[in-house]
Amino acid sequence: MAEISLKVMIAGRTYPLTIKQEDEQSVQYAAKLINDKVKEFEQNYSVRDKQDLLAMSALNLLAAQQNIPKKSPELENEINQLDLFVSDFLQKESNL
Repeated sequence: MAEISLKVMIAGRTYPLTIKQEDEQSVQYAAKLINDKVKEFEQNYSVRDKQDLLAMSALNLLAAQQNIPKKSPELENEINQLDLFVSDFLQKESNL
């Protein structure tokens, strides 16, 4: 399994990642979902703090995920990766 370097932009910040090549599409899609949700919250609420927007987005996306029946181990793995990615990001943001 080949690993690749990938830069993902989330909420205006770039994050360099090293991921398995077969996970690239999933990671890019996860970043798009997060960015879309951040933009939605930014437009609909008076919240401007990126950390608050990211936390709201993570909560919304993961709560929605809980209502989706588990379809496959691959899907569950992708969702877990997204959860870890968002958790890691929020941890880094809180340390700033």
